[in-house]
Amino acid sequence: MTREEAFDLLQQSEEVISAETVSAAIDEMARAIGASIGEEFPLVLSVMGGAAVFTGLLLPKLDFPLEFDYIHLTRYRTGLHGGEMQWRVAPGESVKDRTVLVLDDILDEGETMAAIRDKIVSLGARRCLSAVLCEKTKSAAKPLRPDFVGVEVPDRYVFGCGMDVRGYWRNLPTIRSVEKR
Repeated sequence: MTREEAFDLLQQSEEVISAETVSAAIDEMARAIGASIGEEFPLVLSVMGGAAVFTGLLLPKLDFPLEFDYIHLTRYRTGLHGGEMQWRVAPGESVKDRTVLVLDDILDEGETMAAIRDKIVSLGARRCLSAVLCEKTKSAAKPLRPDFVGVEVPDRYVFGCGMDVRGYWRNLPTIRSVEKR
């Protein structure tokens, strides 16, 4: 994709969540997370690459000590449809006997977060919680419900705030939607 094609894609998209709404949602999530686990010393795991922006916005708002690391399980790569799951960086032994908070950009069908939770629990975590910036509204049942959700988004392809469209526009402060192509 060329620079011009990336801008064309942006022009064809529509804003579904404003930057102000994203910021307010993250503030509220930080308060809820603090109320739930602020007295513990949790391990926070960010799911790369989509959760990088969300993580960077959320962590400074958490007012308790925590240990931080990352994991990488992907289904999308640069496509618009989920595929086979691939662990690039799996959680390690540091989850054993810990409260683990997993941060991700979006919960779509829930398969990726369920696989992450199952792996963390199998490694002996005391408790595994999940926080997602966005959750897609879907009528189908999901294998898990996130513990903390920033905003709900329509069942369309969304990008911005760490989520990409064909590898681009993770850096947008808003959440936008584009038709699947």
